[in-house]
Amino acid sequence: MNKNLGKTDRIIRIILGIIILAVGIINTSLLGLIGIIPLATALMGWCPLYTPFKINTCSKESCEK
Repeated sequence: MNKNLGKTDRIIRIILGIIILAVGIINTSLLGLIGIIPLATALMGWCPLYTPFKINTCSKESCEK
């Protein structure tokens, strides 16, 4: 599993994941659990949807770490 998420992409996913989870908690909706997906992909640094489309937002320096 090669990393395919760059730093900016990961930050955006973390922010969106937290917002989605917070809205779900505020509205007491289970749909807020969808926020786990962007958080998990950001923490792993890998998005499974990017793989078939050969998308890679990761720079060479950050992918090698």
